Amino acid sequence: MGWMTEQFGQSHEGIAGAVLAGGDEPKPVYMDFGSGADSGVTTGEWWAYDGDAGRPRAAAYRAACSCGWRGATRPIDWAQLEEDPQSDLNTGDAYRDWSEHIRAVERRTVPLPDELTHLMGQLEEQLAFLAEQAPVAALRAATALERITADIAQEAAYAIQEDEVPWETIGTALGLSPSRAESLLTRYLLRP
Repeated sequence: MGWMTEQFGQSHEGIAGAVLAGGDEPKPVYMDFGSGADSGVTTGEWWAYDGDAGRPRAAAYRAACSCGWRGATRPIDWAQLEEDPQSDLNTGDAYRDWSEHIRAVERRTVPLPDELTHLMGQLEEQLAFLAEQAPVAALRAATALERITADIAQEAAYAIQEDEVPWETIGTALGLSPSRAESLLTRYLLRP
């Protein structure tokens, strides 16, 4: 339901979040859609705050990122939405705000050497081609690549740990929250 990039995952998951009349954000609510054990979601999205079932009514919406960043606030015209029940609030401007936030996060990450970026692109193309032509060979290549990258990641994690780099710095360099950066490093440090 939210917006997410493969590169940053849940560290920068975005939504068109609700804003109450006083400017506060309401607490996330659980919405049960009633068709099984996993039929509900907990959300802070604008549409969940329509005033029904004791929930407050949102006065506005804005892009909201799980990292804490917030975009510009825009009013919700509930009268227009109620007049035409088939219409939906166009939250494209909030998505554009969040997308710009993601570009800013990307700009703060540690840059990769151009040569390495080029090689990784070529490798991806060749593996995709191999997956079509010889899937077993592609799987063998992918597992070899996993071993190589895991070994290098572990070596890098140990070097980062020795340098005592703060989690905030590591998180910014990777485009992740400090806690996700710590989790990533720990995963590689504890790898057998």
